[in-house]
Amino acid sequence: MTTPIDVLVIGAGVAGLVAARECAQVGLRVTIIEATDAVGGPVAGHVLDGLSLDSGAESFAVRGGTVASFIEDLGLTDQVVAPNVAGAWLHLPALKPGSPVQSHSEGDASVSVPLPKAGVLGIPGSPLADDVRRVIGWKGSLRAYLDRLMPVLTIGREHSLGDLVKKRMGQRVLDRLVEPVASGVYTTSAVDLEIDVVAPGLNRALTTAGSLSGAVSALRSGAPAGSNVGGLLGGMASLPAAIVAALEHHNVTIVTGTTARSLAHSGTDNEPTWAVTVTRRADADPAGPDPAGPDPAGPTPARQDAAQAEPTTDTVTARYVIVATQGAQALRLVNSLGAQFDALAELDWPAPTAVTLTSLVLDAPALDVHPRGTGVLVSIDAPDVTAKALTHVTAKWAWVAEAAGPGRHVVRLSYGRAGAPNPTDDLTDDELQALALHDASTLLGVPLPASCVRAFARTEWRDALSPATLGAPERTRLVREAVAATPGLEITGAWLAGTGLASVIPHALQAGDRIRHAALGLTITAPDL
Repeated sequence: MTTPIDVLVIGAGVAGLVAARECAQVGLRVTIIEATDAVGGPVAGHVLDGLSLDSGAESFAVRGGTVASFIEDLGLTDQVVAPNVAGAWLHLPALKPGSPVQSHSEGDASVSVPLPKAGVLGIPGSPLADDVRRVIGWKGSLRAYLDRLMPVLTIGREHSLGDLVKKRMGQRVLDRLVEPVASGVYTTSAVDLEIDVVAPGLNRALTTAGSLSGAVSALRSGAPAGSNVGGLLGGMASLPAAIVAALEHHNVTIVTGTTARSLAHSGTDNEPTWAVTVTRRADADPAGPDPAGPDPAGPTPARQDAAQAEPTTDTVTARYVIVATQGAQALRLVNSLGAQFDALAELDWPAPTAVTLTSLVLDAPALDVHPRGTGVLVSIDAPDVTAKALTHVTAKWAWVAEAAGPGRHVVRLSYGRAGAPNPTDDLTDDELQALALHDASTLLGVPLPASCVRAFARTEWRDALSPATLGAPERTRLVREAVAATPGLEITGAWLAGTGLASVIPHALQAGDRIRHAALGLTITAPDL
């Protein structure tokens, strides 16, 4: 492992895979190390009851066209599918008697209503529209309409999305429309979200339009026609699988079960050298991840013996390094590289958020009518549900419904909000399944007995730093400056790029492009890892 390689990529999520492909396409010899046994990071899949389903990201934003172009380059364009346009619902505390939003029956503490259509992150473009009044009542709609009479704010003055919404449209719009959407998309309160990150152009449109509702309408009118998101036939896990296939064509080495522990830099600006200390589990497979997935019969006795052996530590030498791990790990790796990185550790980074996804395959013919559209976003104040969101997968994606057949349905619920303990942490799988089934029954308005469950899965996503909280632009600027001052290093990933593949892929392409341009003309050597 002492022979220098051209590029070492640390982390085999989509960002790392994309950056590695950029480098490998020009002939650089690239090695990727990944701490887990799988590639793709949160773009992952699993098989439940014979159905191939997403266990992480299920779609991509079509804005900018970067993801579509990348998918086309991989030959996956024919697999792109659009979701059902029915849209999501909201699950909220019931308003007081006399408001337009009533409970299902006398004494109910909550209500489910469709999410209004003409909005951005839940902010209504038409505060007096019928679908808005159903959610916030006449009182809330009239208060929101006052936004049109308020003085215009200066460009760039507003930072907190929640503070802006409350100031311009009132508490009901914030609590009943914006907060459920913000939590569902970003796992973070709207008050803590940076406007210019989650709604680019909103500040400028507010100044131009003269009101927040006018700004929302302007942003929506400028958006391209059609669905805002797309998916892939067979699940989004098809994307990292296709990238891995392309990497194999370029002889890229992927080593799983291997964790980077430290980085040390030497050499010159024109000929940088990196020494990376890595720890490899004894059962790690140097041939990389198995595209067919784990053996359903379980590990062989030899693998079990290896798993109990002590891990090995070694040093990888590379000319260039791309760090593509989650934020907390990336910051730990670069912390020792100089004063500019020491300063990063002192910044006000958001606390990592733990999210638990539960997937249920159900025998439930009553769900054939899609009683709550494509899913439900849940208010934090809803008294009868623990989940923060539910996706009715077979209602949202026609290809899943076709594979499942009539009467069989897939629902997915997510748990965990920023700044609060994950409510599932102390639950066994059986307890979590019972909770998920209760929440799904409540949110969908259909009785779902335990006997209807055909399959259940629990997926944990931990240690993610939100890229959208207050101060994010300044933090990412300082990271860029520190990286620019360190020859031969790039850092990429969602914690810097932003939420979703539409942010991650172009950021990773740029990081890989900078490395390959710096490396062109260097002697190419074979990896020894």
